[in-house]
Amino acid sequence: MLEHVDVVHALYYLFMHALFECFGPSTTVLRLPSVLAVAAGAACVAELGRRLSGYPVGLGGGMAFGLLPSVQFYLQEGRPYALVAAGAGLSTLLLVAVLQRGRNRWGYWTAFGCTIFVCALLNWLSLLILPAHLATLAWARATRGTWVCWTAASMAATAGATPLILFSRTQSGQVSWIPPLTWHMLIGPGVLLAIACVGTLLDRPRAGRLSAAAVGLPLLAVPQLGLVGISLFKPLFVDRYVLFSLLGMALMIGVVLGALVGAVQRQSWSAARWVLPVAVAAASVALLPQALAKRSPQSRVDDVLAAAAQVERLKKSGDAVLFVPAARRDTRLVSPHAFTGLQDIALEETPERSGTLKGVEWDAARIRTEMLARQRIVLVTDAEDTSKPASSARDRTKISTLREYFRPVADEQVRGRRVTVYERRTPCRPS
Repeated sequence: MLEHVDVVHALYYLFMHALFECFGPSTTVLRLPSVLAVAAGAACVAELGRRLSGYPVGLGGGMAFGLLPSVQFYLQEGRPYALVAAGAGLSTLLLVAVLQRGRNRWGYWTAFGCTIFVCALLNWLSLLILPAHLATLAWARATRGTWVCWTAASMAATAGATPLILFSRTQSGQVSWIPPLTWHMLIGPGVLLAIACVGTLLDRPRAGRLSAAAVGLPLLAVPQLGLVGISLFKPLFVDRYVLFSLLGMALMIGVVLGALVGAVQRQSWSAARWVLPVAVAAASVALLPQALAKRSPQSRVDDVLAAAAQVERLKKSGDAVLFVPAARRDTRLVSPHAFTGLQDIALEETPERSGTLKGVEWDAARIRTEMLARQRIVLVTDAEDTSKPASSARDRTKISTLREYFRPVADEQVRGRRVTVYERRTPCRPS
């Protein structure tokens, strides 16, 4: 996995491997770290808001972070992005603590550098948080000592992650599916920045003073704009890569809620106590359809478990199975029991024997010969709306042989995958 496909997630895979060894490979163990990480991220936002602007801003921002739709989605995913968000929140909190204390303690800066380093190992695009912190330091007019300490910690973390960054470039094919940047892809970031600007106007930050806006606005804007800039040269614009920037968004929402509490408080102290509970309740109700949708199976656009269930339902003992492209063999790797009794006729060497993720297939001629010796073949491929033309000689041979000598007798599409059962048209001598 690390040598050929996903070295960028090496630390996360190692972490989950350890958890699975200790607690078993269940979906609860897979998802729980993300849930706890989002809780930690929300706590960091709450503490940042409290330190910078008071309890209403902190409480409102912390609650807002957990309600944001993108955060709701990735808090239940077995992926590292929620962990990165928690680390980004912690590093920002450490930076603010140093700026507020006015003293450069090496313990704080060591923790800051280690946190940035770990986040970079989880997703090296998290290093976009460093220019966001740079903007905060400039706005707060940090002392020379603080600049020196921040630079040293940041350079150490970046240097530690550089080998991973360089090696991951050899696996750039893993992100070849990301489309080039278009104007409509910028609508979401534009809306986020507009909301953050409202919070900035309400916060009225002054140069030289550390405030919620001086921390939250760069934390949101810089990673988003940085990813846009990178995507102009190499398409990488996927919102989850900068999920941590939503910490800044939540903090700015907290500023808006804090201003609302202050406005009501000037009229009625008793009514002001209800502003946050009512706002959170109203937001929860308004976002409930989104929250339920993101927890439904339909929210998964590439559901290998659903495809495997279809294979188990449609197969007959002795059937052959093919995967187009070969990467769709992950359906079998995830749910091997669903493929019991099926013969993978294109596979020459298993992943274990070949030391690869998906195994090694026979050449196109051997695959065609194996296909013509079968009466029924189960094909696992991409759904019609996401499939691409076959790019390899092996896959082109699979498709052309099926069309020429076989006919489909069952065809099911489910959440990004397609399972089709083929039967021979008429017996013929293998060529």
